[in-house]
Amino acid sequence: MAKNLTKRSEDYSKWYNELVIQADLAENSGVRGCMVIKPYGYAIWERMQAELDRMFKETGHVNAYFPVFIPKSYFSKEASHVDGFAKECAVVTHYRLKNDPNGKGVIVDPDAKLEEELIVRPTSETIIWDTYRKWIQSYRDLPLLINQWANVVRWEMRTRLFLRTAEFLWQEGHTAHATRQEAVEEAEKMLEVYAHFAENYMAIPVIKGVKTESERFAGALETYCIEALMQDGKALQAGTSHFLGQNFAKAFDVKFAAKDGKLDYVWATSWGVSTRLMGALIMTHSDDNGLVLPPNLAPYQVVIVPIYRNQEQFDAVSKVAEKLQKELREKGLRVKFDNRDTHKPGWKFNEYELKGVPVRIAIGPKDIEKNTAELARRDTLEKEFVPMDAVVGKVEKLMQEIQTNLLKKALNYRKEHTTKVDTYDDFKDVLIHKGGFVLAHWDGTPETEERIKNETKATIRCIPLAGEKEAGTCIVTGKPSNQRVIFAKAY
Repeated sequence: MAKNLTKRSEDYSKWYNELVIQADLAENSGVRGCMVIKPYGYAIWERMQAELDRMFKETGHVNAYFPVFIPKSYFSKEASHVDGFAKECAVVTHYRLKNDPNGKGVIVDPDAKLEEELIVRPTSETIIWDTYRKWIQSYRDLPLLINQWANVVRWEMRTRLFLRTAEFLWQEGHTAHATRQEAVEEAEKMLEVYAHFAENYMAIPVIKGVKTESERFAGALETYCIEALMQDGKALQAGTSHFLGQNFAKAFDVKFAAKDGKLDYVWATSWGVSTRLMGALIMTHSDDNGLVLPPNLAPYQVVIVPIYRNQEQFDAVSKVAEKLQKELREKGLRVKFDNRDTHKPGWKFNEYELKGVPVRIAIGPKDIEKNTAELARRDTLEKEFVPMDAVVGKVEKLMQEIQTNLLKKALNYRKEHTTKVDTYDDFKDVLIHKGGFVLAHWDGTPETEERIKNETKATIRCIPLAGEKEAGTCIVTGKPSNQRVIFAKAY
């Protein structure tokens, strides 16, 4: 059984790393900065993927797949895009290995140099827009609403499982439109999809906003985002949606003939979330006992653990447990009956607590006698005995209760750790002693934004879309401002 986790209050970073490993979510691989997502961790990602994919398709999008390799020349076509990703690009220069003539293993064959070097995709705008040039000729071809589930590589120097790895999994939507308004509406619509998913499936409250110019995606005219607050008071960007204007269409000469016959460049968006959501899920809800999963995303929503001393008791308990499992599954619940004889019930209790299964049901000989079962909920660690004929109804009710409770708890934490400040001294004091979201006035200049970042390590997470207009003065320069923005230290 896994050892006790470091307490969050002692070392939050260490607690997180231990939890990812001990809950069997992921581990470091033989490639620096890359991870192996283990079956239990991948099962959670599959739940996320399935729900998001359903939402994308319900909003008219279809899936496709594009190459992992991108010709280097494509990146030079959109200047701000290459500036944004140049430092993170992995480059393929050769296509063959050969044995070292000196007997020292394998070397790159110098005669197998590529005519044009290839970038391992950090994002796919360039390869996709080169393709769209062939697909779009007329207004009849628009809108083009495509999503891709893929892996990307960004050569990060400092990595952490799920939160920042050199290779990660994600989805990236890339759409083309006939008008600016359509493209803006698309970017905003997908932001709403992400926010709905975060709050209703992940039980993570998010703030919708736009990034400042210096924090925008490379090549975007506007970047919309959802920002979440983790239990250590740091922010995490949970998803982004970009209005790209006509930048990529112009770079790759993607034009369409309008109804009046005139040629114009198409308008574009891109949007994405990644396995970073796994990190957000872990850090928002989990505790010193391990993972806490919202029922809507848990691979198993219920686990049934038999308690017995001999084969006769095991057979009797199994009969009841299997019947209960069938009834729960008929209600659409994901249920596991753990009938392994290789581990004691106490070991299993600890395992499922560590893995965050929302509801655990224990059934033993005494429960059969009394016609009851013991139910334990993971979010509050509360236990109760329930009559067997009421278990199914109780579990169904608990699914919604736990989902709602996790969101409420996260909302309360965010509320308690959101602070308005009017002076730079108070701003710095809150960051040091309290953390969380800090609402402050900013004069709108990148110079002030950069100064605050350099002096405090806090960044502007977003300009809230729902933010009230409020006259004020910048906490640093004293210049006028008409809305508070959200600052925080972030992952």
